[in-house]
Amino acid sequence: MRAWLWVLLVLALGGLFLWGMQRNPKELPSVLAKERRPAPDFTLPVLPPYRAEWGEAFRLADHLGQQPIVLNFWASWCYPACYEEAPVLEAAWRAHRGRVLFLGVNTQDKEPEALRFIAQFGLTFPQVFDPRGRVGVDYGMYGVPETFFIDREGRVLARHAGAIDQATLEKYLKEVLP
Repeated sequence: MRAWLWVLLVLALGGLFLWGMQRNPKELPSVLAKERRPAPDFTLPVLPPYRAEWGEAFRLADHLGQQPIVLNFWASWCYPACYEEAPVLEAAWRAHRGRVLFLGVNTQDKEPEALRFIAQFGLTFPQVFDPRGRVGVDYGMYGVPETFFIDREGRVLARHAGAIDQATLEKYLKEVLP
């Protein structure tokens, strides 16, 4: 009798695991965005190519209240999604620079690989380094890439899971730009 209980428990847990793996992360809710909560603050080291302009460390709170922020979590090993969206984000940064701040958060990665990715795509918007992925936990991130849209007041307005295309990015930018 006891052996059957273990078998049933393993089958139930296996079924729950398989069900969870089939969920679309784009459909998973973001409490931060749903409730328009304040963006969790963080301070992370700025990656070397950006230090001359942005300093050694980037503190999100120093930039809240000035302009909307597009916060993009990515990793060099995130293929193909991060590779697909990098040129889209760079083009939007160039088009909207001065009106919205784009910030890349390289997460759970190694710095040399992150720097190669940045060079490969010619990314000019600031990039910070979070090798342990702690900031992603604060944002309720499910995986990379994920992009969060923060309004001028510092509230999270939206979350996009997966590679973002130009049309979707522009739709979100219309929501956060005055």
